[in-house]
Amino acid sequence: IVNVWYSVNGERLGTYNGHTGAVWCVDADWDTRHVLTGSADNSCRLWDCETGKQLALVKTSSAVRTCGFDFGGNIIMFSTDKQMGYQCFVSFFDLRDPSQIENNEPYMKIPCSDSKITSAVWGPLGEFIIAGHESGELNQFSAKSGEQLSNIKEHTKQINDIQTSRDMTMFITASKDNTAKLFDCTTLEHLKTFRTERPVNSAALSPIFDHVVLGGGQEAMDVTTTSTRIGKFEARFFHLAFEEEFGRVKGHFGPINSVAFHPDGKSYSSGGEDGYVRIHYFDPQYFEFEFEA
Repeated sequence: IVNVWYSVNGERLGTYNGHTGAVWCVDADWDTRHVLTGSADNSCRLWDCETGKQLALVKTSSAVRTCGFDFGGNIIMFSTDKQMGYQCFVSFFDLRDPSQIENNEPYMKIPCSDSKITSAVWGPLGEFIIAGHESGELNQFSAKSGEQLSNIKEHTKQINDIQTSRDMTMFITASKDNTAKLFDCTTLEHLKTFRTERPVNSAALSPIFDHVVLGGGQEAMDVTTTSTRIGKFEARFFHLAFEEEFGRVKGHFGPINSVAFHPDGKSYSSGGEDGYVRIHYFDPQYFEFEFEA
């Protein structure tokens, strides 16, 4: 069940009821009118953000792993898993053409036969998407022609998460190879690397400072065999330019699956395998220190 919570006091505002399987991805459009969700129940759904009403349902052959609105909120993309004899596809729908959803006919479908897509985001101006693969590869696919614009392989294992900077010029990847890496959105040039001793499940860029937060921990199935002390379930903060770790925040009792900064940069949230979403507000000193520096 997809939930909306008020981040100031943790009050739950409502739910989006309809999915019958694990929900792997969720995205809201720029003005928060619509919400897009993708699930292991082989469907991608469009919701009215305010009322929770389901506006559209796209059925797929396999689980929907990633989804997202372009900047204008008119075009959606989602990728499906390679499973049950079906290969991985990225599908594009234009919401201004209702017949595409009704007939379940995307205006473009890109097959990815080599390695399935595990994370994907829109690039600047909605001209292309950036996709991370199980193999550690990164691809750019044109949203108009579907052609592969560029391809690089900087990670040695699966890419778990991709998040862009506020101005969409850079993006950060989180990988099972124990690193997070910073890239240029347009050229895919590798800029920085942030190293840890554990698989990184999620990474986010601060909208106001040169700071990065990483979340991870060992695989969920390995957690029960080690003590919580060894599990290292902290959110870790690195400096964007110097690649140095400068802080850790404890709290979760299991691996952290996702991290995100608040748009105003004054807090961040983390979601863990322990079933909690924790919202942390930064101390006033955090802002004074950074501005003095």
